[in-house]
Amino acid sequence: MKPKLLIVELWGVGDLVIATPLIQAATKHYSVTLLAKPFALDLQPRFWPGVTVIPFDAPWTVFHNKYHVWKWPLGEMLKLRTRIAAERFDAGASARWDPRDHLLLKLGEITRRLGFPRAGSRRFLTDPLPKPPATEHRYEFWRKLGVELGIPLPGRETLPLAQRTPRGRLIVHSGARLSARVWPLENYRILVNRLRASGQTVQVLCDANQLNWWQQAGETASAPDSVASLCNQLDTGDAFIGNCSGPGHLAAIIGLPTFTLFGPSLPEWFLPLHPLAEFVEGPACPYRPCSDYCHFSEPRCLTGLTVDVTWKRLTPFLNRLSANSRTPQLARTGIVESIRT
Repeated sequence: MKPKLLIVELWGVGDLVIATPLIQAATKHYSVTLLAKPFALDLQPRFWPGVTVIPFDAPWTVFHNKYHVWKWPLGEMLKLRTRIAAERFDAGASARWDPRDHLLLKLGEITRRLGFPRAGSRRFLTDPLPKPPATEHRYEFWRKLGVELGIPLPGRETLPLAQRTPRGRLIVHSGARLSARVWPLENYRILVNRLRASGQTVQVLCDANQLNWWQQAGETASAPDSVASLCNQLDTGDAFIGNCSGPGHLAAIIGLPTFTLFGPSLPEWFLPLHPLAEFVEGPACPYRPCSDYCHFSEPRCLTGLTVDVTWKRLTPFLNRLSANSRTPQLARTGIVESIRT
């Protein structure tokens, strides 16, 4: 019988996607349970079919009023602790240096508890690990945990790619969970028009609160209403353009090369897991990287990123795709030449 492993990743879609290579590889060595937000149930059949998912929307992962402890669902949290303890996990791991994760592992009576300690949380861990260098990608935290668990993972540049059938279109997604990570919609509209003028077929996806704006702009956009629906829409594309957010990470793991517009977050930490992933960064800001909130009335790191600068960085990305693509539309020389102009 395989030993039992609990993996904890309680944050966003992108964070969970970055953990996916370890979750998948762990199933060869462990009976794996994943503690994650409820949307993980949408991802489980496709990405981790042998994994048990415990859905839990941790109150400290919201962007507003996260420390209003009197509003936390204490009854639900107690039931969660009891369920974890009843499972008698042999090991538990969190890649986030979060004392709340580490306390959860301790209260769950997990035999071996692995994590990166902070603010005194070493006392909750049996295997406290030194953090990778500050410049390392978030994937490296999961990779280091994998080493400790006896689960070797490949480097980020050599992760295997999902095999795909060419579809002949680009996916542009204008949304993000944080408004501070959203490039102005008018910029996206101009970019989409330029792409179409160069011969590309473009499908626009967006968040629900952006759909009316796109419709008024004359665009037939789609706002997926679940993570499963988003995956289905991404399946129709050959490449992805969008903000630093969950949809880009999902696109990469599905197999789409990604082009990401970075504002408050850092590409060295959060570039999607695809060897052909490229990016453009907005103007420098003394507060970058930000976490939940912008120090200004608008995210200048994105509002100051022009369409022309983005187009200049996007052109080589599309050219490289056309050189390596089996998709006739992306491979046509005329498109590449028109993009250069």
